[in-house]
Amino acid sequence: MKITIVTPVFNCEAYIGNCIESVISQNYADIEHIIIDGGSSDNTISIVDLYRNHVSRFVTEKDHGIYDAINKGLKFATGDVVGILNADDCFSNSDVISAIVHCFNRTGCDALYGNLNYVRRKDRFMVKRKWRSAIYTPDSVLTGWMPAHPTFYVRRILYDELGIYKSTYGSCGDYELMLRFVYVYRIRVFYLNKLLIDMRTGGVSGGGLKNRYIAFKNDYRILKDVGVPYYFLIAILKKLRKVNQYL
Repeated sequence: MKITIVTPVFNCEAYIGNCIESVISQNYADIEHIIIDGGSSDNTISIVDLYRNHVSRFVTEKDHGIYDAINKGLKFATGDVVGILNADDCFSNSDVISAIVHCFNRTGCDALYGNLNYVRRKDRFMVKRKWRSAIYTPDSVLTGWMPAHPTFYVRRILYDELGIYKSTYGSCGDYELMLRFVYVYRIRVFYLNKLLIDMRTGGVSGGGLKNRYIAFKNDYRILKDVGVPYYFLIAILKKLRKVNQYL
């Protein structure tokens, strides 16, 4: 089984090297790493060049944001399964991809998701909070369920059949895609109870109260657009579920 990892990046010179090294460190060999740069003006491009022997494809050009970059990467992907690894994130250990492959082979699932640690931006070994997911049931969405997007790995053919990321929901485009795949199209999804990703805080989905309010409105729109009932209540529950990450 071939795994494609798509990394969108823009002006991330401090962390892109760590991201690439975490891919290189995987003990699974059949990995395709595609990096899509949005026209960085810092040293990101020169740093990626240092690892070109380990990068399957590198594209640098202006884009329309993170989901446009991811969609470009999906067009180049040739793997059986695709995952998204943001430029300031990294795999938690060297056996993440081998565990993902084993799970796909063992369960025959269409997609899987796992656990994630939020870590300090300048110290990935300092955990700030933990995202521990749970087994999905058809009613999970009604309680505000959402898997951690960086842990979401999907069979590539589903992007052809069910569609790619939409850029009309701000930083919440990943939520729309996952709900569309899991809730609307009822793909077979499996919870891999394993720590997969160290995610640095302060990324594109972070921010203050204004950004959180905008994200809430986008969550509300997404739930309504994909046909989830009680969408206003569920948008609130989705926010409240994050309290457990601090406990």
